Amino acid sequence: MKLLDAAVPSPPLRWNWTWSWLGLALCAGLLPERAHAAETGYAGQVVRCESKDMGWVHCDMPVEQGVELVRQLSDNSCVRGSEWGTDRSGVWVTLGCRAEFRARLPAGAPSLGERKVRRVVRCESSGRPQNCPVMLQGAPVRLLRQLSSMPCREGHSWGARRNEIWVTRGCQGDFEVGAVDGSGFVNAPRVVICESRSRQRRFCGAGISQSAQLRKQLSGSPCEEGRSWGWDARGVWVDNGCRAEFLVN
Repeated sequence: MKLLDAAVPSPPLRWNWTWSWLGLALCAGLLPERAHAAETGYAGQVVRCESKDMGWVHCDMPVEQGVELVRQLSDNSCVRGSEWGTDRSGVWVTLGCRAEFRARLPAGAPSLGERKVRRVVRCESSGRPQNCPVMLQGAPVRLLRQLSSMPCREGHSWGARRNEIWVTRGCQGDFEVGAVDGSGFVNAPRVVICESRSRQRRFCGAGISQSAQLRKQLSGSPCEEGRSWGWDARGVWVDNGCRAEFLVN
């Protein structure tokens, strides 16, 4: 018996490493944050999903009854349809949106208030004309974000007709459909990344109705408004090696 007592080992180091890994995963937002949900008083499971370096990130969670954003963590906007959304297996975020999401509550549960939702249509041309059907009913359309290296200019490489958005000459973009009642588009700033490669001038299409501001310079070359970057209602341009994130609305 004494020999058996002496041979009983202490808990293996691997067990400790397992719990350390779980702790790191929770801190990094890799696991559903049940503990955080209890602290904030949210009913149900809360999942934190974070876009790092402006990239696209997917987070698994139940979506059968819908998903709602319960707490935004980022300075970057989190607007459904452009910076976050859902698919069959979870929620996705992009362009620096960091937030906590919860599966929709059962019928009769208290609402968290109205959420801003953009109606976004992606339309892409590989060089030839492409038509993307959409029910407009007289609603306005604007270029939300240019995805292609080829410029997207309204009336030249993209436009809208009765029930479709058309693109051509390599224009690829996300287009926002405004409200049918004439109230316009979602009034929330969004991030546009525009980069001058090899010190060449580049235009980045984005419908702008109010303003554009330099949010974060990404290049070693200076970004000076009026000299190496600027904007108009059609989008943002950069030159002389300026690469930056711009906040537009």
